[in-house]
Amino acid sequence: MKRILDTIVIGGGQAGLASGYHLQKKGLRYLILEASNQVGGSWLHYYDSLKLFSPAGFSSLSGLKFPGEQNRYPNRDEVVQYLKDYRRHFQLPVRTNQRVKTVEKSGEGFIVRTMTEDIFHARTIINATGSFNNPFIPSIAGQEEFKGLTLHSSEYKNSQGYLNQRVVVVGRGNSAVQIAVELSEVSQTSLAVLRHVQFVKQRIFGKDLHFWIKLIGFDAFPFWRFRKTAPSSSAVNDTGQYKERLAGGKPDQQQMFTSFYENGVIWPNGIKEPVDTVIYATGYRPQLPYLQAIGALGAEGKPVHKAGISNVPGLYYVGMEGQRSFASATLRGVGPDAQYVVKKLVHYLRH
Repeated sequence: MKRILDTIVIGGGQAGLASGYHLQKKGLRYLILEASNQVGGSWLHYYDSLKLFSPAGFSSLSGLKFPGEQNRYPNRDEVVQYLKDYRRHFQLPVRTNQRVKTVEKSGEGFIVRTMTEDIFHARTIINATGSFNNPFIPSIAGQEEFKGLTLHSSEYKNSQGYLNQRVVVVGRGNSAVQIAVELSEVSQTSLAVLRHVQFVKQRIFGKDLHFWIKLIGFDAFPFWRFRKTAPSSSAVNDTGQYKERLAGGKPDQQQMFTSFYENGVIWPNGIKEPVDTVIYATGYRPQLPYLQAIGALGAEGKPVHKAGISNVPGLYYVGMEGQRSFASATLRGVGPDAQYVVKKLVHYLRH
């Protein structure tokens, strides 16, 4: 006899675990399916020196405070450990090595099939894979001719192996600047940008920026009520060190190159410059092919939803960038979004 769950959560990262917490509080029968062999989501794959842009005191999931001194900025490994501890603390039911292959509609709700040929049945689905599972690399003329190394920032780990290289980092956000500054210690590094990097002060009157964001309610403001998604910012959080480094030319900023040639890049002024490595810190795009067959995706494969509520009845999202607020895709934002979505999901189950 097949077991029909109330909900299947796809993804065991921050969004999936936050969803599990709120499903558990409602007493629902659910299971979290994680593609890899451990919880942690995208945090497992980020570069070694990554630090949170928000202090520990503003970086907790629902129900469990981020440990340690609350004004510090936790590193990648601390976040991964926190997510593992979160799963263990609440005994969340996670099945690892369960990459979803297809989601189908059925009379009872949905059938989920995984790459291991396991089959799960549920009345509802929460897709919690977030926005960071599909690295985006723009198409640039001549890139197939370039004989140097190209990679996405998701593949970058540390500065080892780049000694004395000529490196170009494409992008102007937090990750682009952090990586470029780190590489400029060992190589000649430039940021290739469409517009110069903009900075926002990390601390104002002795308080972290996130203190003021929370105080005025900006983090939780429901932008989705007035537009399709919340605004996103490419401004770099900075205590002063990054602005100072860029002002000193380590790294420098260059107007985005127009094309590649065999040995490097061609800048807007027509100058060809030999380059060893190009790193794209150009963000991510959702990639949810398993939802295509049920009509959940629109143009360019993007999910059709409003504040995490899909156009397909019984399907929900948590962790999408700009889902309900400015913070939706962050540690501090997935908890409130999960709570909102689970409330809608419970209403759906009862009617």
